[in-house]
Amino acid sequence: MIRPLIQSQRSLSSVLSIINASTELSASDLEKIAVTGISTSSSDIEPGDIFCAFAGAKVHGATFAKDAKKSGAVAVLTDAQGAKLIKELPVITVANPRKSAGLLSSWFYGEPMRDLFSIGITGTNGKTTVSTLCHQIFQSAGQETGLIGTVETRIGSEVLSSTRTTPEATELQSLVATMRERHCRNLVMEVSSHAISLERVRGSYFAAVGFTNLSQDHLDFHGTMDEYFAAKSKLFTFEYADHAFINIDDSYGQILAATTELPVQTLSRFNENATWHYTRIENGIQYSDISIRGVGGVLIDSRTTLRGGFNFDNLLMAVAMCVDSGIDPIDIATLIPHLVGAVGRLESVSLGQNFTALVDYAHSPDAVARVLAAAREMTDKKVIAVLGCGGDRDSSKRSAMGQELSLRSDVAIFTSDNPRSENPETILEQMTQGLKISEPSAIVQDRAEAIKLAINLAQPGDVVIVLGKGHERGQEISGVVHPFDDRLVLAHAIEGKK
Repeated sequence: MIRPLIQSQRSLSSVLSIINASTELSASDLEKIAVTGISTSSSDIEPGDIFCAFAGAKVHGATFAKDAKKSGAVAVLTDAQGAKLIKELPVITVANPRKSAGLLSSWFYGEPMRDLFSIGITGTNGKTTVSTLCHQIFQSAGQETGLIGTVETRIGSEVLSSTRTTPEATELQSLVATMRERHCRNLVMEVSSHAISLERVRGSYFAAVGFTNLSQDHLDFHGTMDEYFAAKSKLFTFEYADHAFINIDDSYGQILAATTELPVQTLSRFNENATWHYTRIENGIQYSDISIRGVGGVLIDSRTTLRGGFNFDNLLMAVAMCVDSGIDPIDIATLIPHLVGAVGRLESVSLGQNFTALVDYAHSPDAVARVLAAAREMTDKKVIAVLGCGGDRDSSKRSAMGQELSLRSDVAIFTSDNPRSENPETILEQMTQGLKISEPSAIVQDRAEAIKLAINLAQPGDVVIVLGKGHERGQEISGVVHPFDDRLVLAHAIEGKK
């Protein structure tokens, strides 16, 4: 966990004044105990920390209280269930420890997100690309900026690994406080529906929040699309933000724009009544010429190397939010030609071959459809696509993903993604249910072999695209993560092409 160099210190008594909690400690004991940090992971505990113990899917975090004490924890924040498991440390009992951890962390670090121009991006697809584009614009404009997302975390130009799209609240607030300490002016971060539902962004506050789109995903967690949308919608309230940027080409975006309590700037690739929209998109081989009309009549003429209609949506949101932050539209126009997409998103693998090879993270039906539509725009030859579905995740989307693959590619190769604890054959059966697969399309369980087959089938002018894992560098099988990078495997297959 990244922490500021200058550490704050609070009494445990002051901590309890922020949340509705109970404890058996006396008032004098509460005043004597000094708190210097907050952590949800017993392995990240430093002396003086409060250990936040949550109920997990398999075990309660309170079972790790002994480890936390050994590392120097001074107290545990937990629920009534967890309190019964702890004898080693003073216990602070609350009804909702996740919510309390978020509020406490923000307070402890002095609400750091309010000291930066903080942007939060949510939606099923596009979060990573919009965040990446915003970060590039800010940095290129000479403004130190923090980035928190699926692929990576950045403090200015320093790159850190990301373990999840949106960190736990304790880690998030500490990280943003570090960005503030290092004089970052802006923060751009992805906000997942899991993070909203699990209170990871409780206590956070954004100058602006953006909604890209919503399509089927994560129903193993949310249950229904209505619940999924409701989770996303929570971000669009005055508790979390000043105002909103919403893509109204998406049907859920239209609903959100009409119902949110926040002031809204709408975005559209097609609708000229939107606050931000395109008045011109002229596609070329190497780049596209574009004109963007925005708030107050702003007109930005430029050109972009980004490919695919969905990337025009992502670019539009990034431009709108950066103009809102105060970046001069003229400067943005000069920067747009130099912007590149996020790692693992329509990322090219080129070794001089006479066909196009791409990798993309698409792992929902809508994302597969959008990316294959973009691939189709790149060629008048064949689109050869490789796709797998992850195990231990929303199984209801597998059939739809398989149907999109079959419908939108000339050659569809079904394979494994991260099967995790599931049987790969079962996942493939669900993906291909009801489909008639005939050569050269195929089911190839081994992902490396599937990629090799796609490359060997490629002819001059074709597009080969490998979907599902994008930037990931491992493949999880039966609980073991094996080294596997689609980009490297693709490159090796191109080198060995028959």
